[in-house]
Amino acid sequence: MNNQHMSLLTTWYQNKDSFSWVLATIIETKGSSYRKSGAMMLFNSLGKSYGLLSGGCLEADLLKQAQKCLQLNQAISVCYDMRDESDIAWQLGIGCGGMVKVLLQPINKTNNYLDLPFLYKQLQQNLICYYQISSKDNDFENTVLNSENLTTIASSSKVFTIKPRTRLVVFGGGIDAIPVINIAKQMDWHITLIDSRTAYARKERFKDADTIIQSHYQQSTVSDAVDSANAIVIMHHNIHLDAQALDTLTSTQAKFIGLLGPQHRTDRVFAQASISAEQLPCQLANPIGLDLGGELPEAIALSIIAQIQAQLENASCMSLGLYTTASKDISHAS
Repeated sequence: MNNQHMSLLTTWYQNKDSFSWVLATIIETKGSSYRKSGAMMLFNSLGKSYGLLSGGCLEADLLKQAQKCLQLNQAISVCYDMRDESDIAWQLGIGCGGMVKVLLQPINKTNNYLDLPFLYKQLQQNLICYYQISSKDNDFENTVLNSENLTTIASSSKVFTIKPRTRLVVFGGGIDAIPVINIAKQMDWHITLIDSRTAYARKERFKDADTIIQSHYQQSTVSDAVDSANAIVIMHHNIHLDAQALDTLTSTQAKFIGLLGPQHRTDRVFAQASISAEQLPCQLANPIGLDLGGELPEAIALSIIAQIQAQLENASCMSLGLYTTASKDISHAS
């Protein structure tokens, strides 16, 4: 089960009236925590859970709290604080060392399903959503807001930004595109594979692709996919087709565009393309990928997906750190 909001909501929406449900949302954290505010998890009356709010240490207790939430038919707030040795978090063995506050809410017709159906439909339309949890006398109500409402948020409310699935377009359906799409699928990205060559991008090889387009690149289906993409990877191993793919990017707002191959080859691609590098909405990643080492398709695919993830999240790609002790025992030195 994927932890992305869209994946969770899809599972819930298909069964929203078949069982009773509880939504668990992290509404506050302090110090170190596995997930941050806005992370969600779902529980149903069969005792099944979907998603994660921790590395696995909170979920068993949250299931008990969800059952209590269903029995009382009211919201429950629970706090796990590893900073306090008397807190239940110590008994649960939480290793992060911080505080996590979780709100559990029953989902039913009487509370308008916490506005989750509308949230689900907005995400289906590839829209960024603002999900508000407001409290008035401990009566929690949830609402999906648009950007115009954000200026009138009450102080008792918490608003979380919920993004739709990352939309990845891959031009080129060769063998080395398989691990790119496989890893992207693990990230729960929406994947469109495009290749005008009939012998490429075959469905039996690319079962994880959401959409496969085998047509000339001037077709509307291609432009629709490109225009709505967050990230675009071009990897035909064919200079002429790479140039054709670049020429489809005139109206895309993608935040990542990458081209496989060395830069001297890319000069030849642009020589055949109608578009220039300066006309792209973002700087072209070329050679594509991070320097992770390795030369096999799987390693290259990992470096490509990692670079996309970092750029979409405005991350530095730097190591988070290396552990060192305050004092070293020199007696172990040889």
